[in-house]
Amino acid sequence: MTADPTGGGTGLDDEARERLRRWRLVLGGEAAEGTGCALSGRDAAMDGTLAALYGKRDGPVSGRERAAGLGASAPSVARWLGDIRTYFPSSVVQVMQRDAIDRLGLAALLLEPEMLEAVEADVHLVGTLLSLNKAMPETTKETARAVVRKVVEDLEKRLATRTRATLTGALDRSARISRPRHHDIDWNRTIAANLKHYLPEYRTIVPERLVGYGRASRSVKKQVVLCIDQSGSMAASVVYASVFGAVLASMRSIDTRLVVFDTAVVDLTDQLDDPVDVLFGTQLGGGTDINRALAYCQSQITRPAETVVVLISDLYEGGIRDEMLKRVAAMKASGVQFVALLALSDEGAPAYDREHAAALAALGAPAFACTPDLFPEVMAAAIEKRPVPVPDTV
Repeated sequence: MTADPTGGGTGLDDEARERLRRWRLVLGGEAAEGTGCALSGRDAAMDGTLAALYGKRDGPVSGRERAAGLGASAPSVARWLGDIRTYFPSSVVQVMQRDAIDRLGLAALLLEPEMLEAVEADVHLVGTLLSLNKAMPETTKETARAVVRKVVEDLEKRLATRTRATLTGALDRSARISRPRHHDIDWNRTIAANLKHYLPEYRTIVPERLVGYGRASRSVKKQVVLCIDQSGSMAASVVYASVFGAVLASMRSIDTRLVVFDTAVVDLTDQLDDPVDVLFGTQLGGGTDINRALAYCQSQITRPAETVVVLISDLYEGGIRDEMLKRVAAMKASGVQFVALLALSDEGAPAYDREHAAALAALGAPAFACTPDLFPEVMAAAIEKRPVPVPDTV
């Protein structure tokens, strides 16, 4: 029998080709594996995730070799943990995670407090720890929690002050009053509202109607719903969104709700006082049902005209696409300000569904990647019902 490099032996029936394909994935494609079966598309990607964990690492190997290991890169580890959930069922994922801890040195990272203290803890490391949460022994979870808390506290110090200042100003400006005191007058809006009262002979405007900034009252003015995709590629976004959620929840003038989803939807609003609890309530990886998540968020909206919904997702929808778009259109028609972020991180846009991004843009909800530093400005614009500051790179 001659091997067919496109996927199996010449003259093989479908069952035999499938059996050959499976053997190829098991054997890894080294020179002596003997199947002659080449992989492409999803099979090649699956083979890559297996190679990273089970490929040969020691001793010379002739021919093409599966290069094992994920290196020292935390983003690579987080990406790999998301990939295995994409290609394998949960029972297999648990086995592979345990093998990764043993084979790739992740055990040392998780079991030794000294190692965790020596590592440069960052958002990507937090994503890795959260991805391994279910496979982590109970005795190590407190150590991992301490690392996550350190990163979260550092992020809060960096982001909280500017976020509160920016949004407090936006909330004040969005509460317009018609009889403002002199120092509360919004002169730009006042001039625009009184242009018809311009007196050419005096070259001046008679301001018959004053528009002013309202003082933020103690009652809730705005509702913000953060709807976060838990898929593996969104790990950094989940971390940043949880921190921002806690900051927003600390502001009395904003009613904040935080919802995470894969194929299921989990409301973590009651844990927003501690973003570490929020993060350990997530489970990175799995499928995606954006429509289901938005349906839940829509059911929680009580004042559409005073609500901002922020969807953070790469838009790879596993649910009902048309229903998802109809739901976004319905929310916008009711007065909801809808913002779609492909990522909330410093890395820029991940791979994302361009067709869905274009469809959202057509509905008046452009989808773009947002850095943590830009996020307060995006939220301020949404609160004031101004065009959001979309980066030039989109």
